[in-house]
Amino acid sequence: MGFEQAHEAFIAQHLSARSGERRGRLERGHREAEKLFCQNVWWKLHGHFEGLHPEYEVRDWRGLSYFCDFVWIRVAVKLVIEIKGFGPHVRDMDRQKYCNELNRETFLTAMGYQVISFAYDDVVSRPELCVTLLRMLFARYQTQSLPIGTDKLMEREIIRMAATLARPVRPIDVSTHLRIGHRTALRMLNALCEAGLLTEVRGPEGSRIVRYEATDAAWKWL
Repeated sequence: MGFEQAHEAFIAQHLSARSGERRGRLERGHREAEKLFCQNVWWKLHGHFEGLHPEYEVRDWRGLSYFCDFVWIRVAVKLVIEIKGFGPHVRDMDRQKYCNELNRETFLTAMGYQVISFAYDDVVSRPELCVTLLRMLFARYQTQSLPIGTDKLMEREIIRMAATLARPVRPIDVSTHLRIGHRTALRMLNALCEAGLLTEVRGPEGSRIVRYEATDAAWKWL
């Protein structure tokens, strides 16, 4: 099933389960930006819409209804996804609207939701970045379909560390974080280099490897 057919069935399924304002909001609210997110980001990452709810109603701290662009619901997570255009969310926003938006996001976090936002411009022009960031986020929640060994789990954690640190990762960082010996840390770092997920950074004289950086392939591997 291609995207258009799957997306049409996805929206039809949610429309059939709703009535009143909830149905009307989906009919009015799921427009170009939301469909582009489905096509450019979500579909490329998952190839299905299981667990994703468009124009999902929540209550804010005042008890007022608010419709999120999307909510992804699983047993252990409720993820709010918002697609924000520069105009309505920055250029045309007054101080009160700005305060309300921040308060709503904090309230939703307190209620057990994780709130993330993507810029409309990135969804259109840099969807691969959105896919990469979502993949990294989902890696925290999604279990592997097959059993995974301890070494693979530690390698994934090393990649995540290398991708998120504001500097190249050192063997001592890996040893301390994973509570493993220096030789084991070096073995894993070298294996990740051989796999093309890390690259070596040598010292000032170029003779000794002192740090490791994540490659572009590492972001996709996460």
